[in-house]
This record gives sequence, structure tokens and C-alpha cells, in this order.
Amino acid sequence: MIDRLRQMAIFAKTIDHGSFRGAARELRLSPSVVSHHVSQLEEILGVALIYRSTRKLTLTSEGHRLLAATHKMLEAVEGELVDLSVSASAPSGELRVTIPSVLSQSNFTEQIAAFSRTYPRIKLFLDFSDTRRALIDDGFDIAIRMGPKAKNTATSRKLFSVERKLVASAEYLSLRPGPDDPKDLIGWDWLALTPAQNVPLEFGKSGGVQATIKPEAHIFANDAQALYRLARAGAGLAIVPDFLASEDVEAGSMSYVLPDWKLRAIDVFATWPANAPKHGLIHLALDALSQR
Repeated sequence: MIDRLRQMAIFAKTIDHGSFRGAARELRLSPSVVSHHVSQLEEILGVALIYRSTRKLTLTSEGHRLLAATHKMLEAVEGELVDLSVSASAPSGELRVTIPSVLSQSNFTEQIAAFSRTYPRIKLFLDFSDTRRALIDDGFDIAIRMGPKAKNTATSRKLFSVERKLVASAEYLSLRPGPDDPKDLIGWDWLALTPAQNVPLEFGKSGGVQATIKPEAHIFANDAQALYRLARAGAGLAIVPDFLASEDVEAGSMSYVLPDWKLRAIDVFATWPANAPKHGLIHLALDALSQR
């Protein structure tokens, strides 16, 4: 079959150039080899394709039919080759990514938008959710997670870190004495993110001073944005990513509590299937979304 396709292509080039010699020049073959391939094709098909004379080549009716079919074949192949070439320089395909909903309020969305502008042929399906979706079972290519001390492994990579702040509304704080130490906050109204409700809070201060407390919360929520809105409404203290509160703090409606004390930053990291191609769309996206 491969030999037959080659003979058909040589036949078409012969007619397009009007001579065996013209086709031979383009194909970098000798005229006798070109003539041999056309003759072989005629013999296999059992029909004459070309009437030869010393001055020109003339197609038979069978030759006209085969030339039309061959041109369609060559056009289809050449079109696919062009598309493949474009795809190689402009990657295309689909990526399904699950992302914690709180990151929809961060500049992570700007990074995603920049990636999409750079690679417009890649379709992105983004699942912003605080429900922890399963990477494989739910059919995702990349899962963005948040947690402490992320490590780079064969199937995970730290993308960036997010500063966490202890915040409360200015109105809530106006009714209480200003705290100097994390232990002063025991007994205050605490709001907790459900997945982290039993995790002790570790504070650090310049000079190596540290303090650990485990306050009792009275409101639990599984959504960091909802937790922040509750704090903004005066329900109590909440630990949230800095980007959620920065504008309200600047406006004066919210305040950082114990601004001299710091909480450990939380890492944002990605995980992906172990069999993901090293030079595929997943790693292309990871490189673009990593903040270096």
C-alpha cells in the first residue's frame, strides 16, 4: 500500500509538471525512475493512465479519475501536516483543573488568564470549589491544593506561598482591650475553617519569640471567603489569606490583629497523574502557573 501511494503521488506530480523530467526535478529522482513508477501503477491497475508522445503527455479517462482522487488525498495529507506543524508551535487540547475557591479572589486568576492568552488553542475547564475533588476519579488533569510545607515530588510541585493574617472588624475590636500576646485572645470569639478546626495556631515574632494557642471556635465554615465575610460582619476573629482582607484593612473597616506576630504561610501546590507526559500540556501549565 505504501508503494502504491508513492506511485500515485509521482503520477500526480508528473501530470502537474507536464513531463517526467519536470516531476523528476521536483522529486529529485531521475526521469527513468519517475516513468518506471507510473508504468508500474498502470500495470497494477490494468489500465492506461497516460498517452505518451514525444511532445506531451495526455491523460486517459481513467487517468483523469485517478488524478482527481490523488489530488484529494494529497490535499488532505498536506492539510493535516500543516495542522500538526501549527499544533507543535501552538499547543492545543483541553485541561481540567480543580482549584480551591478562595484562590478565585487572588492574582492566581491573572496567571491563568495570562496562560490562556499565551496558548489560546488550549481549552481550560476550571472547577473552583472548596470540596476536595479527587484528581483521577473526578477526571482532572491538575489539582491545585493548599496546605503547610508543600514538597516537590514526581507528581507534585509547590507553586507559591500565601501569607495568612489574623483579622477582625474594626467594630469588633473597638469593644475589646488591645491584645499584646496571642494568649490574650483566649476566650475571644473565634471563627474556624472546618478542615483546620483542630490545628493549633503557631505565632512567631521577631527575635525568635514563639507562641502556640488552641482557641475554641464558635462558628465553623468550610469556605474561607464565607469565613472572612462573617469576620467582616463582626462575628469574631478569623485567619484568612492576606489577599482577602488587604483592601478592607486599607479602607479601615477591617484590622490585622497582633500585626507584630506572624502566622506560618500556607503553600499552594499542584498535583497531577503520574503518567502525565513530561513535555505535555500539564507541565506546560505548571511552568506558567509557578511563581518563581
